[in-house]
Amino acid sequence: MMPTAKVIFICAAAATFTVAAEAAELKFAFPAGAPQPAYEAKRGSGFLVAAAPNTPAIFAADVAEGNYDVTIRFGNATAATRTTIKAESRRLMLKDVATKPGQFVTRTFTVNVRKPTIASLNSREKGPPPTPDWDEHLTLEFNGPHPGVASLEIAPARDALTVFIAGDSTVTDQRHEPYAGWGQMLPCFFERGVGISNQAESGLALSSFEHQKRLEKIMSLLKPGDYVLIQFGHNDQKDKRAGAGPFTTYKAALKRFVAVIRAKGGLPVLVTSMERRRFDEAGKPTPTLKDYAEAVRQVGSEEQAPVIDLNAMSLKFYAALGPEKSTQAFVFYPPKTFPGQDKELKDNTHHNAYGAYELARCVVEGLKAQVPVLAAHLVKDAGAFDPAKPDAPEQVAIPASASTATEKPAGN
Repeated sequence: MMPTAKVIFICAAAATFTVAAEAAELKFAFPAGAPQPAYEAKRGSGFLVAAAPNTPAIFAADVAEGNYDVTIRFGNATAATRTTIKAESRRLMLKDVATKPGQFVTRTFTVNVRKPTIASLNSREKGPPPTPDWDEHLTLEFNGPHPGVASLEIAPARDALTVFIAGDSTVTDQRHEPYAGWGQMLPCFFERGVGISNQAESGLALSSFEHQKRLEKIMSLLKPGDYVLIQFGHNDQKDKRAGAGPFTTYKAALKRFVAVIRAKGGLPVLVTSMERRRFDEAGKPTPTLKDYAEAVRQVGSEEQAPVIDLNAMSLKFYAALGPEKSTQAFVFYPPKTFPGQDKELKDNTHHNAYGAYELARCVVEGLKAQVPVLAAHLVKDAGAFDPAKPDAPEQVAIPASASTATEKPAGN
């Protein structure tokens, strides 16, 4: 059985919308109990997936590439609601917004939308169908035990700050449950006015990210004052070229990234890669990326760039959970947990939603310590986090999306 709460879309929608042409603003109303119109390309909006038991509703509106402020009014005249909002490819935007019967609350967040303007997308990104991170829509998932969305407004966020992320499978917006990357969870920690553009992709190292023109893509969009978070290492370990290694080719590539970003007026932030799940006989986490983490620290010192030491924080996180409980932060599931899953899932590299969320909290703490100007844009209820005292898995309730896959992401 799929591990998700029963989903009842209380505010079933007959979407009506108005468009203010000059501002390109979209407004949608979702009258309770009305039908949910399917997406139509001619109209440029509608439901890609209608709400059903154990199936969250997915709404799409066609927009151009850029950052958008999304304002949602939550609530229902006669019923209590609890709603989690995900955007694009399962990016966590708002977690568990609750209202009482007759109560309505409004929340606004910023979503980054990108288009398929590079030719080097891999098969996972191309689909079929195309991943929501590269299609024509701004896609919103209405999830939770009792979702209640009364209305929705979408407006260009022209003055928004963009935080780009360059990385691998442990960072990317994983399209399917039960996999998740920490970059996928980061948007929920930022207030309106900050768009998280997660350009990370599974299986990539610094060199392949650049070769596939993904760094070039970021540079084509980056504005002076925007940030670029950079985390690689897992796949760089596999570089078999003569002379390749953490203190040679890896450091050189990382320095090149820093230089290219700064040349455009961007602000690079280095992130040491989180560890894999490895424990010794004494039950202590053991590092597998030690030299790569140290190389990142060295580049940070030599280039005077901020470093978020996610590697060190991840070891504290895993140690706090211990050898057995730490599996709850990774993709460890018995057979038949997900549709079509006949075999046990046992992945010591890739995280589930809980693990990715806790690692995102580590990154947030790193931003507070190393990048205070950006940290000033965190939501007021971001809270403090100690990786040695993590949230219990049962305390992090992130409703599962309907899309699942048992194939392990590229990179290990």
